[in-house]
Amino acid sequence: MKIFSVTDGAAEELPATGVSLERELQILLEKNLESIFGVRYLAGEYSAGKVHRGRIDSLGLDETGSPVILEYKRSTNENVINQGLFYLDWLLDHQAEFRLLVEEQLGRDVALKIDWSAPRIICVAGDFTRYDEYAVRQIDRNVELVRYRVYDTGLLAIELVTSTATSNSTAPPKSSPIIEVAPKPVAKRSRASDLLERSDTELTSLYEDFDAFAMALGDDVVKNERQDYFAYRRLKNFA
Repeated sequence: MKIFSVTDGAAEELPATGVSLERELQILLEKNLESIFGVRYLAGEYSAGKVHRGRIDSLGLDETGSPVILEYKRSTNENVINQGLFYLDWLLDHQAEFRLLVEEQLGRDVALKIDWSAPRIICVAGDFTRYDEYAVRQIDRNVELVRYRVYDTGLLAIELVTSTATSNSTAPPKSSPIIEVAPKPVAKRSRASDLLERSDTELTSLYEDFDAFAMALGDDVVKNERQDYFAYRRLKNFA
């Protein structure tokens, strides 16, 4: 992405830079999570405990009620994706702890409406390699790679490089240590899908036209099926 300043018809490219410290990037984005990503901030440098160890850069809750993990790297670094996936494992194993955090920061009503079907990982870095982009497409998780640029004029550019959406309708809890033979559970259909299937031809056609239009807006459009609706997102939900 190149940005130019135009004066009297002459275009001059603005030089892009990165931040000097990773923490500087984290502080900048944490202060503006809701305006940039549509994510409500919960905590930063959150301890993952003695087993997982380490600290999650940022935790948040998006506008659909999904938990969000954000990891930052000021330059190109493949570890940001691995870290995000590592902490997602912690998140799914500590749902009660996360729910308590949401209750403390945003209230009990919000905590009761957490949607565990599609937790998100947002990886922010100065750049990504083509191998990073390929890798996330092989992962059945909601992962977004976001490139940033900082300009001396006070501009901040945020670009969604690629994103993937999980095909699972639910994020299953950790398996029990008790060994037992049981049939594999079938993922429940959402109420939105059931209602759409039973809709009349006119409404179904209207939805299909909108769906085709929304998904054709670009490769960075992500569609998530929720219990009561379909969400279309480009960093933030737009429909």
